[in-house]
Amino acid sequence: MRDVLTDIERWRERGERVAVATVVSMAGSATRRPGAKLAVSETGELAGSVSGGCVEPAVVETAMEVIENGKPQMLEFGITEEENIEQIGLACGGTIHVFVERLDW
Repeated sequence: MRDVLTDIERWRERGERVAVATVVSMAGSATRRPGAKLAVSETGELAGSVSGGCVEPAVVETAMEVIENGKPQMLEFGITEEENIEQIGLACGGTIHVFVERLDW
């Protein structure tokens, strides 16, 4: 959380709402480990990371929804090695679970 805390504090000082996405589990190959965080401000500023980029846009979109409605969400992203090679060309082939919640301080 330390890597995103400075940004979160700055956004909160400006009166912005914030959501935090956290990798809670993984299986197989994944670029980020459990505990990795991505903070999203209501104006779309980002701090941290929950992936090497392949799922970040979907996580940011969900974070914006969570900021608006206050309902946390659990996301699952998984791509098999076969799908990576044939369809997407990604290097990782694991599964990650990402919990997205709004910070209500």
